[in-house]
Amino acid sequence: MPSPNRFRYQVVALGGTFDVFHRGHEQLISKAFELGRSVIIGVTSDAFVGKQGKNHPVQAYASRVKALRHFLGDRGWLSRAVLVPLRDPYGPTTRRRDVEALVITPDTASSALRLNRLRANKGLGRLKIHRVPLSNAEDGKPISSTRIRRGEVDRQGQLVKA
Repeated sequence: MPSPNRFRYQVVALGGTFDVFHRGHEQLISKAFELGRSVIIGVTSDAFVGKQGKNHPVQAYASRVKALRHFLGDRGWLSRAVLVPLRDPYGPTTRRRDVEALVITPDTASSALRLNRLRANKGLGRLKIHRVPLSNAEDGKPISSTRIRRGEVDRQGQLVKA
């Protein structure tokens, strides 16, 4: 295992649904492991997904976690990861004092600000926010699970030829 001094933070957190795991997810998670010795990854629970009113099906929690574990295992990061189900937008970050930073995309910036207000109200330290840009497909538009499901792009962002 790398020296603990190599990392900027001891504990970093991020969260997402991670439906149809793609290059954008890889980049978000990779940033977290670059920054933190230990990384808490919140994965939206099936019940919480149901409350979000998505207009398409989402893979079952177990399938999404399996893909995530496969990615982490391939990179040797599984031992540094803590996977937790998200039953609300913030997960353990509203309770854990040891979390130092949050890795987000521009889409989740407003939630990160709300989280820091919640933490401040509870006497917990504010998290350092690290924003990772959305990963664009070859057409310049963001890769998303929705676009992959529609058959517009593949998981790497290549346009799917009709």
